[in-house]
Amino acid sequence: MTKATAPAGATHDAALPLVAKVFAALADGEFHSGEQLAETLGVSRAAVWKAVESLRDLGSTLHAVRNRGYRLRSGSDALDFKRIAGLVPPADRAHVRSIETAWTVDSTNSVLLARPNPPFDGCDVLLAEYQTAGRGRRGRAWLAPPGGSICQSLAWAFREVPQDLGALGLVIGVCALRALRELGLENARLKWPNDIVIDDRKLGGILIELRAESAGPASVVIGIGLNVALGAKVLEAIGETGAFPIDLVTAGLTQPSRNALAAALVTQIVRGLLVFEKEGLRPFAEEWRSADALRGRQIDVHTMEGVARGLARGIDLHGALVVETPHGVRRFISGDVTVRAVE
Repeated sequence: MTKATAPAGATHDAALPLVAKVFAALADGEFHSGEQLAETLGVSRAAVWKAVESLRDLGSTLHAVRNRGYRLRSGSDALDFKRIAGLVPPADRAHVRSIETAWTVDSTNSVLLARPNPPFDGCDVLLAEYQTAGRGRRGRAWLAPPGGSICQSLAWAFREVPQDLGALGLVIGVCALRALRELGLENARLKWPNDIVIDDRKLGGILIELRAESAGPASVVIGIGLNVALGAKVLEAIGETGAFPIDLVTAGLTQPSRNALAAALVTQIVRGLLVFEKEGLRPFAEEWRSADALRGRQIDVHTMEGVARGLARGIDLHGALVVETPHGVRRFISGDVTVRAVE
């Protein structure tokens, strides 16, 4: 695992497994011969071949061409904590205690949840190229091959439990849209409660886990998964689970920089959390409503009590979903939503 404190840090590339080093060498999207890779990395060509096969097993799409070598299907910059930290503006970086990048973890959220709280008004950030047990809401698996996505978590400690804490996912959704706009993506929208979508296809999701202290302060771990360049096979595999995914490349961004996106997410989330702790959801509500992918549509809300059917009427000032049902207006603070097909 590599790490940087807010200003800088030391890398530990020697500790990375060979598969991670081969991935980093291929991350430019160009062809590299097995002989060249072996010489650069100080290993045998057979070891390089095994590492390439390991990448394929993890879901990466690689091309192998005789006399040219290996190439990742779409270049995707390897995560680099120094580059990420350097792209966060100094005023925002002052609220970042550490930024780490790992080749693989079980779950970035789980790792940060197992650690002590960060300082008040500060955060720890962890990104991984690959998660062995990546999680979405309600324990669903999150599929992401190396280089294909952003798997990022941020731990934050509030001085006091803020008002509208249950609406934090909506605030983080607004922050994520702001970050995506920095990369030039304008058509992403938000689906209550925690999805980022484009044309009803899922681009990403947010998972917030709370660790409350009995004395009052609360610490949260905010996980964000964003599809960057998954490849056709992974998109198809996710589709078989009943989801309808999309990634940034499919959405029209050419070779989006994951390091730039990670830095933009850190920046916008830090700014958002500082406002949210003092003012709650209200400063974000109108921006969320303007990006609401459900408003005015017929939906089904799936809860522990059953399924409610009605017309989505947006959110209230506390982040609850407002639905006009045949039995009156109802408000939901949790649940899964599906859009009903037009009959």
